[in-house]
Amino acid sequence: QFQLVESGGGSVQAGGSLRLSCAASGSIFASYCMGWFRQAPGKEREGVAGIDSDGDTSYADSVKGRFTVSIDNGKDTLYLQMDNLKPEDSGMYYCAADPLCGGGYNYWGQGTQVTVSS
Repeated sequence: QFQLVESGGGSVQAGGSLRLSCAASGSIFASYCMGWFRQAPGKEREGVAGIDSDGDTSYADSVKGRFTVSIDNGKDTLYLQMDNLKPEDSGMYYCAADPLCGGGYNYWGQGTQVTVSS
């Protein structure tokens, strides 16, 4: 069965960096769209970054220039490089997969916690 498992979260001071990984138990097919989401306590889950089968990426305005999403299909792993972290970046980060790349995110990981202190 297709599963997603996040790792790489932790605590870091403002201005620091973290790299999150999302390992797929099962192949990430070329037609899949992948995304990163985050949720802070008391707030709704929001999209952070996405990547499609062509490698085209998109980012929330709040993270542009600081975050980079990439994928290694050979290793079935999605990454999120986070630089110059800010306290408002804190939250639970989730990776998700949209097998039809437009049909909706049907697969979700369990999340990895990111805490940025000032």
